[in-house]
Amino acid sequence: MDDLKAKYLTQIADAGDEAALEAIRLAAVGKKGEVALKMRELGRMTPEERQVAGPALNALKDEINSALAAKKAALADAALDERLRSEWLDVTLPTRHRPAGTIHPISQVSEEVTAIFAEMGFAVAEGPRIDTDWYNFDALNIPGHHPARAEMDTFYMHRAEGDNRPPHVLRTHTSPVQIRSMEKTGAPTRIICPGGVYRADYDQTHTPMFHQVEGLAIDKDISMANLKWVLEEFVKSYFEVDGVDLRFRASHFPFTEPSAEVDIRCSWEGGTLKVGEGDDWLEILGSGMVHPKVLQAGGIDPEEWQGFAFGMGIDRIAMLKYGIPDLRAFFDSDLRWLRHYGFAALDVPTLHGGLSR
Repeated sequence: MDDLKAKYLTQIADAGDEAALEAIRLAAVGKKGEVALKMRELGRMTPEERQVAGPALNALKDEINSALAAKKAALADAALDERLRSEWLDVTLPTRHRPAGTIHPISQVSEEVTAIFAEMGFAVAEGPRIDTDWYNFDALNIPGHHPARAEMDTFYMHRAEGDNRPPHVLRTHTSPVQIRSMEKTGAPTRIICPGGVYRADYDQTHTPMFHQVEGLAIDKDISMANLKWVLEEFVKSYFEVDGVDLRFRASHFPFTEPSAEVDIRCSWEGGTLKVGEGDDWLEILGSGMVHPKVLQAGGIDPEEWQGFAFGMGIDRIAMLKYGIPDLRAFFDSDLRWLRHYGFAALDVPTLHGGLSR
């Protein structure tokens, strides 16, 4: 027994790796190991001999197993120490570069437009994208026979049989927000209404879903002169020019009277738009004085109050400022397109809270 003990404890102490340690385990306490063979001899011994040899063999087996476990742990610790010496991480090094996210052009231009009008005292008003046809059409003096009310131009919500609620539509403009705002706050008021709108149209300059910003200002002595000043200040700030010429052309909108399309003086050089110079004119928005019937629909007395309104496509003015040729590109392009046009996060406070990057 003492010879076996000395033999295997020495081998265990000298084992250099786990493979050698496993070979020693099999030779010593495996099913065919020397200790196991010794235990099989117990059956041929007398009871007196077994009482002496049995406990001794069990003690030997336990001691060898304990030595094997201790050596295995020691080898693992040595391997870990070696890994720690050869594999290390300098936590003071800078992290790998990760490309920063970019803000979408529509979001960026919405923020720009909102900031410009906020400096002129306009608050932001919002409303539902699904609205009744009363808010979307009737309250805006749009008659029942108007082409915009046809299903080929407007998305009507499905109505189940027996549903007697008023017809609902995907709003075709953000003008319903003006009516809701007048109902809520009355006059005087000065608001812009940015947001998504929907029309059944799709080509290079039209998409079924796009974005508008509309403005409304109501007071007792407000006039077209105030409207012209507001639009001039907006165009100069948005296109980053010192001066701009605006041209008002008589037009017709059911919700304003008088109504005017607004053009800006510009030039095209090499496919690049330059605002404020040249001999060309470019239409950018519609405007006018709020129709008395619209004021009445919003709960405001047109005998006491008057105001102006305007509306423009956020997507389109983004195309003009950043040279984007196709409106559809806003909705079916990837990040490479954003990088191509130089869009990155704005380092300014946003409507969504905090900094945009």
